[in-house]
Formats: sequence, structure tokens, C-alpha cells
Amino acid sequence: MTAGEFLAELARQRPAKPSASPAPDPATKACAETILTAAAPTPAGVASRGPRAHRQIKLGVDVHLDRYVVGRQIDGGAPQPPQRFSPAEFLKWAPKQTALAEQVSSCYESGPFGCRLHRQLTALGITNYVGRPRDWDEDGKKVKTDQRAAKALGLNLDRYLTGNREAFCVVRGPSEAQEQARSRSLQREQLQQEKQRLAAQGRREALYYGAHLEGEWWAPARWKELALPPIVMELLAPLRRLIQAIEQELKAQTQALQAAAPQDLPVGLGQLTYEILEREICDWDRFKNRRQVASYTGRCPREDASAQRRFQGSINQHGNGRVRTVLVEAAWRLIPFQPTYTPVAKWLPVWGNSKTTKRKRKQIAVAIGRQFSVAWWRVRTQRCTAQDLGLKLTPIAAPKPGAAKVRKGEMNEK
Repeated sequence: MTAGEFLAELARQRPAKPSASPAPDPATKACAETILTAAAPTPAGVASRGPRAHRQIKLGVDVHLDRYVVGRQIDGGAPQPPQRFSPAEFLKWAPKQTALAEQVSSCYESGPFGCRLHRQLTALGITNYVGRPRDWDEDGKKVKTDQRAAKALGLNLDRYLTGNREAFCVVRGPSEAQEQARSRSLQREQLQQEKQRLAAQGRREALYYGAHLEGEWWAPARWKELALPPIVMELLAPLRRLIQAIEQELKAQTQALQAAAPQDLPVGLGQLTYEILEREICDWDRFKNRRQVASYTGRCPREDASAQRRFQGSINQHGNGRVRTVLVEAAWRLIPFQPTYTPVAKWLPVWGNSKTTKRKRKQIAVAIGRQFSVAWWRVRTQRCTAQDLGLKLTPIAAPKPGAAKVRKGEMNEK
């Protein structure tokens, strides 16, 4: 029915008047169009844009490979009994919630499934949060089920949305390109760990028969010099072939990572270290101040304070472990190559003291790594330049062997 037909129908229902009624004005016709549009049925498959029945719906999702357990809470009501969906069923059910409430929020714990579900929910118009995994048995009942986890996720999401930022630790979801770049770096580290495991397995096989292997026993020169019982050589041969294959793949991946790094880096930082650090951080602008940087790297001191008592211990290691490892390796190289860098210059007298213990040198490396993470954040967010911090970008001669002790293998990246 058009607007003209609608007005004509209204005219026929009115009592007849002696004089002819004037033609409807444009304002009346526009009003009729609005009434008809609102009364028209919504096409199938399209969510209604009219007023929603609820203000907010919160979904706590316990994610598994073949099923999702979802706890729903509508507005300020009590949580509903959790429901179980297959992944495909959940992605069909979730968009229906946007037609029921003005705002739909969801959350799930980060894990081996990445951020694919996060991007799918965001594309459906749902505000999703990825949280850090935690033990939801706060009362110590020793009962852990998917239904309890989904309910706890939803309740903590409700507290988080009402302003309690301590209720839920949100993990930043990287973009698809950032996630893929990080996966390449992570695979290289996993290959390195597998190589070390196979090397240790070879040493264990030899030790079982009374032989002691040291260093890279699989290298061609060392392999020719081995004088071991035939059974030991037979056991080591397949391990050696696996290690050599992994080394070839490691070399290719390392070269690819180094080729992606820029050339103008501080001396001693290393292209491989730079790439691993960048791919783990993803976006340096995510940090608003230096405390957030130190917290993410897990380099804040442990603290036990009550009343007048206060104790600060070693670092809490509460953060990204890969970033923490890379920063320590970078610190050990910055000490000999960047003696004028302010944190290095501060600790260099203690470092060079012959009475300084190995434990103390490790603590110094951790301290320098913490300060370098904040300094590099300032450089990457264009708050300052590397030269402003005293970092040299031009190559310099390698230090003498006795100038500073650097762990074996850490100078290779230079």
C-alpha cells in the first residue's frame, strides 16, 4: 500500500462532507510513509532495528575444540543455566542476541585457538574480550566443570563492564597479520627447543652405556672423532639426522627474520632480537606509560607489604616470557657494545669488579633489560631517538675478550 492509497482509505472511512476535501499536503504524506515503514514486516534473515527488549546481554564462553559452553546474563539478572553449542551452532545463535539487546558483550579465555573467534564475534557486532586464563575455583571447592567456568566468566565480565577493571584481565587481540608474523617467530623458537631436546636425548643414550658427550656431538668434525660402542652409534645416528634437518630449517627461518629487520639498529641489539621483540609486542602504542611496559615484560619486583613492613624481592615474571628472555639476551650484548648507554654506564663499575659474583651480574643484566624495554618503547613511539638515549647506531669494533664476560653464543647474532 502506498501513501496515496493509505490516505484514500482514511478518506473513505471518514463521514462525507458537503465540500470536496483538499489534496493532502507533503508533510501529511511523509508522516504516512513513516507509519507504513514501521508497520511493514521485517524480511527474513534481517535483524530488526527497532527498540530492543533488553539493554545489555553478557556471554561467558568456555571454548573447546568441538564445543562451546555459554553462560548468558541479561541486564542485571541472575546468570542463566549454561548452554552447550557446537562452534557452527554458536555462530548462528550469537547474532540473534544482537536483536534482543542494545549491547551484547562476550568473553573467553585466551588459549591454543588464537583470536579467530574474537574476530568472528567482532564482525557480528558483538563486543568481545579475550581474557588471561585463570583458575575459576576461587573458593577452593575442588570442582571444575565447563558450566562453572562459563558462569564465572560471565559474572566477571559483568563486574568488568560495571567498572571493576580488576575483575577481568583483558588480553589484547592482535590483527591477523600480526598474529601470523608472531607465529613464524614462535615456530623458530619451537624448532630450537626441539633441537635441544634431541641433543639432550643423544647425551642420555650415550651416558646409559658409560660414554660422556659434550657440545655439538652431531657436527661432522665431532662425529668423525667419536669412538663409542656400536650400539651407541646406532642410537645416535637417527638423532643426528633429525638435528641436521632442524638446523637447516632454523638457518632458513633465521635468515628470513633477519632480512625483515631494518639496518639502522643500536649496536648489539641484533636483527633477530629486534624482530622477535617487535612480533611479540605487535604494537608499542598499546602502552600508555612506562609502568605498563615493565608490567608486560614481568620485570616488576615482587612486593610483600603490610603496615610498616615492606619487602621487595626478585622480579615477578608475570608477563610475556619470550619478551623477557629476549631483553635479557639483549642486555648481555649491550654491556660490551654500548658502554656509554646510561644504564650500562651506571652498572659498568660493578660489572667490571672482579669480586662481582655471577648471580650479581645476572641481576645487573635483568635491571639493564628492564630499563632498555622502557627506552625502546620511547624510541618506537617516537618520544625520542636512540641517539638521545646514548645508543650508538654505527658499527664499532668488537670488545676485547677480557673487557666483559658474555655468555657463549650470545655474540653470534651481532
